[in-house]
Amino acid sequence: MRRSPRALRSPVVTVRHHRAAAAADEEQPAAANAVDNTIATAVDGADGEREAALARLFEAHYTSMLRLAALLGADDPENIVAEAYYEIYRKWRKLRDVARAEAYLRSVVCNLTRMRIRHLQIVRKHAEAPSTEPAASAEYTALLHDDQQALIQALQQLPARQREALVLRHWMGLKEGEIATSMGISAGSVKTHTARGLAALTQMMEGRR
Repeated sequence: MRRSPRALRSPVVTVRHHRAAAAADEEQPAAANAVDNTIATAVDGADGEREAALARLFEAHYTSMLRLAALLGADDPENIVAEAYYEIYRKWRKLRDVARAEAYLRSVVCNLTRMRIRHLQIVRKHAEAPSTEPAASAEYTALLHDDQQALIQALQQLPARQREALVLRHWMGLKEGEIATSMGISAGSVKTHTARGLAALTQMMEGRR
């Protein structure tokens, strides 16, 4: 069942969801109690500062991360972003520079989306019957409402790396160094993927005229 975007607005809700899911997989009640105690500890003391910082990160970048996942072709961008925030919650103490949190978050969204698309391609390839495309959420539709649908459709036909480079450069407005960090590649590779993606996109758009 698709999770409501409203339910994902709070980082604490997202973390509690994952913690509760982990507790449900355990057979012993004691394990569930341990998870509940962990949650209670996470929102108190030193972890309270982490919760507050994550909440600020959530409020500042949730919409842009959701748009990024959607433009990269995620069928369920809300869940992709929720997973990304949970991942950064887990790795928070390892981030020596909190200012790097946004870049790390963006990188996780790219990686998760890439893995999700790859997984769906494999599933659809081996499916006995063609699978129907999932219905877009209202928030997904609203985010893409102002973009030309023909351009979005053409963008989705590009190879993953070219699509990522173009979205991060022209939709997210990132510099080459930031794109390289997000994609985990060199600046030179960013230039190559951007140039090839732009050429292919231009050719597709001209073919529609």
